[in-house]
Amino acid sequence: MPTLLTHEEYQAIARDLSLPLNAYINGKFAAPKSGNRMDTLNPATGEKIGEMANCGAEDVDYAVTKAREVFDRGEWSRMHPSERKQIMIQLCKLMQRDRHQLAVLESLESGKPILECQMTDVPETIACLKWHAEATDKLYDQISPSGDDAIGMIVREPVGVAACVLPWNFPLMMLAWKIGPALSAGNSVIVKPAEQTSMTALRVAELAAEAGIPDGVLNVVPGDGPGAGEAIGRHDGIQVVSFTGSTEVGRRFLEYSAQSNLKRVVLECGGKNPALVLSDAHNLEHAAKHIVYAALWNMGQNCTANSRVIVHRDVKQELVERILGQLREWRTGDPLDPANRLGAIISAEQYEKILGYIATGKKEGATVIAGGNAIKAGDGLFIEPTIFDNVTSDMTIAREEIFGPVMAIMEVSSDAKGLELANDTCYGLQASLYTSNVKNAHRYARALQAGTVSVNCYAEGDIATPFGGYKLSGFGGRDNSLQAHEQYCETKTIWIDLSDDSIDEEI
Repeated sequence: MPTLLTHEEYQAIARDLSLPLNAYINGKFAAPKSGNRMDTLNPATGEKIGEMANCGAEDVDYAVTKAREVFDRGEWSRMHPSERKQIMIQLCKLMQRDRHQLAVLESLESGKPILECQMTDVPETIACLKWHAEATDKLYDQISPSGDDAIGMIVREPVGVAACVLPWNFPLMMLAWKIGPALSAGNSVIVKPAEQTSMTALRVAELAAEAGIPDGVLNVVPGDGPGAGEAIGRHDGIQVVSFTGSTEVGRRFLEYSAQSNLKRVVLECGGKNPALVLSDAHNLEHAAKHIVYAALWNMGQNCTANSRVIVHRDVKQELVERILGQLREWRTGDPLDPANRLGAIISAEQYEKILGYIATGKKEGATVIAGGNAIKAGDGLFIEPTIFDNVTSDMTIAREEIFGPVMAIMEVSSDAKGLELANDTCYGLQASLYTSNVKNAHRYARALQAGTVSVNCYAEGDIATPFGGYKLSGFGGRDNSLQAHEQYCETKTIWIDLSDDSIDEEI
């Protein structure tokens, strides 16, 4: 079970941290070839943490070259699967050793509460990498039903060089979701973290080398989208890009692929996820607890955040009262204080965007029943948990992804209307359903148009279940589960003719 330190202990770790601020390519830290740097900031204080490498096309090309060289040499790609597994497990052990430092790095850059980083993000990152490591020597190839005159072998091979483009909201966890299966399959990997949150990926790459992953197999190129991101998308030496982020940017990677080498692209994009509470939902205290968590976890900066609560009018009043009661447990403040469940918004840009949505909600006639304001704390970027009631389906806050601690409550007169509203979105990543009727649980879960549907809870499944979206929320594959391995593998058919006519008479 993960353990928490005190506020003072986390502050002491933060003061003593050695900050990784350069790219990590071919087993070494290196300054960007252009010399360009970008400030990395602490969103809880506004202070500059350091000047991060801002890599561009030259750095990406160098990383791809070194990644391809080690792939072709076979040091990792042709290593016995059980050996790859053991090295990845050693990486997990080193991350467990350095878990407090990783949690503090994550909290400083992202504004995430140390409570989440220490109790959820770091342990789940380690568990994810270990799960994929354990799968390395347990995935079988296949033999087709080809009869006695032939053998049809269906084998999986690593694609070569895989690129992983990460979001800023879950830097460590998304890193693990992607490099876990990519490394397990034997690929060389290029990671581009979000420009706001690069340090934990760089630290993990350093630990990977300590664990025994050969130089050039895991490379990290910090940088912005127009520089490092576009260079990755257009590079002919990369065979697959796995991207998590906005739908807008995801579209660009499809364009880059079409304009370059038709590399495989896997997208996990935005969401406008509903929590649908049916008229027969009885345990409303339980529902309220999960609904508030689903809306506020990580300050609502979560692609599966249940930002729309669609509730039958027969149970609405009681549910709203219980939601407001749950808010008392969500204290906002210094992310390094483990007493706080809400931290800072990632950036000034996102902060202003969220406040803009709150202002629009008020202007369009929704009723603020909790929060609705910025929290003044020096130069820190804090916003009150905000709940709107009397939201209609045509309002902006009901249709657009806010990515902040904002919940919109929508009342419906029938369960059927609730289902219709839940599906009335261009997204389809996650949905939560609350009901006490087992028949309705099955029927409505089937009818909800989302890649993941949780019943009587908020959940994304676990590492063993595929994660991805319908509609504009996803494209090309799934993270998590054994399905995640497929996007980093090529499938090859080897057909061997065993018929008498094919055998040389001299044999």
